Amino acid sequence: MSQLKTMLKFLCDLKGNNSKEWMQEQKPRYLEQKQSFHDLVQVVIDGISTFDSQVVGLEPKDCVFRINRDIRFSKDKTLYKTHFGAYMANGGRKSMLPGYYLHLEPSGKSILAAGLYRPPSKLLSKVRQEIDYNGKELTAIVEKKSWQKQFGSLRGERLIKAPKGYSLDHQYISYLQLKSYLAVLPLDDSVVTSSEFSKRVVREYGKMHPLVDFLSTAIS
Repeated sequence: MSQLKTMLKFLCDLKGNNSKEWMQEQKPRYLEQKQSFHDLVQVVIDGISTFDSQVVGLEPKDCVFRINRDIRFSKDKTLYKTHFGAYMANGGRKSMLPGYYLHLEPSGKSILAAGLYRPPSKLLSKVRQEIDYNGKELTAIVEKKSWQKQFGSLRGERLIKAPKGYSLDHQYISYLQLKSYLAVLPLDDSVVTSSEFSKRVVREYGKMHPLVDFLSTAIS
């Protein structure tokens, strides 16, 4: 069984046995899969580094999210996440800056994503200002036929009204109303477990990079 098939199998088993006792029994297996994910993330970081200098020098330990859920304020008391996730951006997983998200979860729930997720108001204002000034540059990226065919429209929560300082008849109002700016690509398990998966991930992030670059320019 391939490394990534083994990883998805572990996550599938975890979903059906989400308890501290099971996790303690399966600790060697968990640590093996965790290391495999870290190894994958390192390969992806190295690949992204060839076209985005902001991730140069990042280490997997700075990017990979804990598998333990924070249940302090949640009605859902499930102890463990049933996926492995990593955010590769300047500053790692805690960063508020644009970057690349890798999410591996069985049953076709894996995704690749890139962009900016729920930025604080100060950063969001800068992005909106850039769209106001240079919206043509953003639409040239995300309205290309090839982009639309692969990633569709940008994902993110959206305001019903126009943001403060802008009118509903603004040329780029559909982008100004967004609270996140994300390109998302869902992945079947067969893609995740393919022998060329890491190369595919880097290739797709390369296609998403112009969006990350636009957002990074806006913020800087």
